Amino acid sequence: MSDVLERLLGRAEQLIDRLEAVLPRPLSEPDWSASVAFRYRKRSSGHGQLEPVRHVAPMRLSDLKEIDDQKARIQRNMLQFVQGLPANNVLLTGARGTGKSSLVKACLHEYASQRLRLIEVDKADLVDLPDIVDLVADRPERFMVFCDDLSFEDGESGYKALKSVLDGSVSAAGDNVLICATSNRRHLLPEYMKENLSYTHTADGEVHPGEVVEEKISLSERFGLWVSFYPFSQDEYLAIVAQWLSAFGLPAAVIESARPQALVWALERGSRSGRVAYQFSRDFAGTHAARS
Repeated sequence: MSDVLERLLGRAEQLIDRLEAVLPRPLSEPDWSASVAFRYRKRSSGHGQLEPVRHVAPMRLSDLKEIDDQKARIQRNMLQFVQGLPANNVLLTGARGTGKSSLVKACLHEYASQRLRLIEVDKADLVDLPDIVDLVADRPERFMVFCDDLSFEDGESGYKALKSVLDGSVSAAGDNVLICATSNRRHLLPEYMKENLSYTHTADGEVHPGEVVEEKISLSERFGLWVSFYPFSQDEYLAIVAQWLSAFGLPAAVIESARPQALVWALERGSRSGRVAYQFSRDFAGTHAARS
């Protein structure tokens, strides 16, 4: 009888071990001293964890050119945040490659010494955002939760989780958490021509958006600070190229000679963005160094 009981207990323990492997676990704290930036990752088991970023991009505010107005607005808000003063969640929208993500990384570099930390969360993992907010609630650091290139399709689960954390949930984010997102869509959701039919007109000519439009606007409105980025002119693009080539150590004469090639490079890619300027500068500086 005892042998049968032992076998049953052994099988029960195996079953419990399997269940524990698949059941949700509380989010555990990482080694906060390992980095100034962390990435939320979900494994195949479904368990999420914060992993330190070993090599943080060395972006500086001084590296970013031709976006002085946007930089000033973000920097003022971020300084308020790290000082424990009231600050707004931030939505950076606009043209691709104009410095939205780079500005966030540069702010981390600028204020890391003032206990600013970054937690990067993919759109698919935003459903776990309340757990992340709870985890850091009692920490002394100031946490910027960053979601890059954010946009939603209709019905995605992360949409409601983000909306609740920003504003509207009984359990709101603490004052040591600031949500920062970048997007090419101003309202983070696709907008269709047919939605214009939901607008209503009053007798005195006022226009009122329908419920579908109101719902799409409601998420972006929860970000207190909107910062828009615009395509660069030719002169602005060339100024950014010159700045990067100078950062790579090229002399002024060589930088001047690179202007025609920089314009051709932008024409081939159909964009005069800061990203294109940086990519050209890397290519040109590498080629120049190889020939020297």
